[in-house]
Amino acid sequence: MIANDSSAAHPHGAGDNGHAHAPTALATLVVGAVGVVFGDIGTSPLYTIQEMFLPHYGLQPDAATVKGLLSLAFWALMLVVTIKYVIVIMRADNEGEGGIMALTALAQRSLKQGSRLNYLVGILGIFGASLFFGDGMITPPVTVLGALDGLRVISPAFGHWVMPVALVILIGLFSFQRYGTERVGRIFGPVMITWFVVLAALGVNNIVRYPSVLWALNPYWAFVFFTTHGGHALFILGAVVLAITGGEALYADMGHFGKRPIRWAWFAFVLPALVLNYFGQGAVLLQNPAARSNPFYMSMPGWAQVPMLGLATVAAAIASQAVITGAFSVTRQAIQLGYLPRLSIKHTSRQTIGQIYVPSINWTLLGAVILLTLAFKSATNLATAYGLSVTGTMLIDTLLLALVAYTRWNDSRKWVLPLCAMFLVIDVAFLVANGGKLFTGIGAWVPLFIGLTSFTLMRTWRRGRALLHEEARKEGIQLDVFLPGLMLSPPVRVPGTAVFLTADRGVVPQAFLHNLKHNKVLHERNVFLTVEPMTVPMAPRDKKLKIDSIGENFYRVTIRFGFMEIPDVPLALMRSCDKGGIYFDPMDTTYFASRETIVGSKHRGMPLWRDKIFALMHRNAAPATTFFRIPGNRLVELGAQIEI
Repeated sequence: MIANDSSAAHPHGAGDNGHAHAPTALATLVVGAVGVVFGDIGTSPLYTIQEMFLPHYGLQPDAATVKGLLSLAFWALMLVVTIKYVIVIMRADNEGEGGIMALTALAQRSLKQGSRLNYLVGILGIFGASLFFGDGMITPPVTVLGALDGLRVISPAFGHWVMPVALVILIGLFSFQRYGTERVGRIFGPVMITWFVVLAALGVNNIVRYPSVLWALNPYWAFVFFTTHGGHALFILGAVVLAITGGEALYADMGHFGKRPIRWAWFAFVLPALVLNYFGQGAVLLQNPAARSNPFYMSMPGWAQVPMLGLATVAAAIASQAVITGAFSVTRQAIQLGYLPRLSIKHTSRQTIGQIYVPSINWTLLGAVILLTLAFKSATNLATAYGLSVTGTMLIDTLLLALVAYTRWNDSRKWVLPLCAMFLVIDVAFLVANGGKLFTGIGAWVPLFIGLTSFTLMRTWRRGRALLHEEARKEGIQLDVFLPGLMLSPPVRVPGTAVFLTADRGVVPQAFLHNLKHNKVLHERNVFLTVEPMTVPMAPRDKKLKIDSIGENFYRVTIRFGFMEIPDVPLALMRSCDKGGIYFDPMDTTYFASRETIVGSKHRGMPLWRDKIFALMHRNAAPATTFFRIPGNRLVELGAQIEI
């Protein structure tokens, strides 16, 4: 059982996430970061400029419009990605880890446990994580379809092949997840480096032919665009935001590579390549307005389109892989923090703890991706739905960053908080622009529906667990009262150690009572075990294990795991002898756990429909044998029925 205690705290700022980089190691990490972190934002040139000139925006590729849009895209990259994420928000590392769940946990550590503000911060974090799942379902089809749109440019006759080929690639990508990314991960970096070099080369080739496009670096052209188009310009930000999708991944993947490699990769490599390519596409539009049908593929000579199609498709698959891996990581963090039920998690690498595979999430994502591909049929249609979930997550990041800066950064909050105010204005503008898509068709409702569904499930699980804990405590017997009475006339003792899993350290576990009732024996040693998640990635050694003897060979044991750790209970118990604790012989230890059956009630806690959802989630949660890595032949589960 997992107790929802998140009280641990650690000092902020452990160097560069604990990474000490020699020059060779730094170069290796930079290459790895280019391959994993920047896949999403790196494939945005496939469809961003094309989306800006779709008919529903009513724009023509004249000089002022092209320069205005390029200026907006450039300054979005500078203000949102460069300043907000790369420079500022990456300072908010939770013991080296990043991402919205880690940022939420960091913000909550500064607040009073159980306070209303702490609760609201938790709600924000859950909603941001929910929106991430919406983003994760849209990114694979939009990037793969965007890459394969080159088939239409090469020959209109190939147009009908785009969707079938995309489905084959996507199905193959998700089917491969069970084998892990360690093997293909080695080629991600070199492939994406090639991709960015080609992006930069194409951009330079076109800018040289029309160098006046570089005037768009001046924010004056963005200002002119807004004054010319008035209120309509705000909604065009719904297309501009596509240039920065994937920016949150820089922060989310910080724990894998460290701040320095990601910053080096961005400033020295990725940012220049993206800017050059966007401006190169703009130069092509100024010379040939008809290129707006697909400015990416029409920005290159005909002989280069076929090899570029292959490279773009591989880059799109890599971008999709990064999002899928991110979904697995967010899922594990949510489980450890008590927002999702236990799910089967498989580790695909013996060397890298972060490489995991979550089958249920993988196949759910694949089902959603197939439906989205069949429903929208093209990257252009999907790009219309793209953006709402991304901007919602970015807005929540800004709010959480402001809270962390205010409560924890005494020295730097004087300059961080004004920046947060600027970020808030930008995020709200992008959110309003993408919110306008809700009134132009059903597409924009898709990520919002996915996010709200994910949010409802996580909130239902969290609330249901609290109600379950409350009911168990109400009906439970206080341990300090029960044990003295039991030992006045103790049952027969049998050899061995019995470990009873419980979420409440002060209450007699139901499994213990059932064992007494049905088997009428006590083991030689009895351990009441509580597993507690922590709001830090890795539990400190001095807080990982706590053993309290309560007499008569009874023990209270608490094991703590960080939200990035593998909850291996038998291994943690075996290490107890290193701390001078009791010795757990794996062949002489039996684990007892309650398997509750949930019964919904109209007159308690949650509405009946949420009770039923919680009961379904609880029924399908992975058993303790899988999640806590307890051997199946050493576990006894005893049933209990609880009404909530």
